[in-house]
Amino acid sequence: MRLAKLNFPHTYPFRLRKDKDKFFIHDVLRKMWLVLTPEEWVRQHWIHYFLKDKGYYPSALIAEKKIQVNGLVKRLDLLVTEKAKPVILVECKGPKIPITENTFEQTARYNSSIQAKNIILSNGVQHIFSTFDGKEYSFEILQL
Repeated sequence: MRLAKLNFPHTYPFRLRKDKDKFFIHDVLRKMWLVLTPEEWVRQHWIHYFLKDKGYYPSALIAEKKIQVNGLVKRLDLLVTEKAKPVILVECKGPKIPITENTFEQTARYNSSIQAKNIILSNGVQHIFSTFDGKEYSFEILQL
């Protein structure tokens, strides 16, 4: 399997394995093997980035949390917390999926339930950072 080169400051120590015709990656947060999809490849980079580069403890990160949005059960990609309060909501897409206004709108709907001050939209190659000031969101390209 050829894995996409992503735009992160380091190469992280991922544990990968192959079983029959599928590849798996070990998730250090959930302590389990997950099917290695393009989106999961991006999510795992963000997990390692927050743990290794930003010094967060594993307990501050929540992967694939179920939430209710407009009566529907949705699953967010990654939530970064500080003192148990949501700080950054990370929406991951596969490297070939462009980050669009629809991507942001989906994430903003999730965030209406979560109430994180910051959002990161990422396909692993492009990262967009957004902050909510109580009235509107501002955006910038994030350089890691």
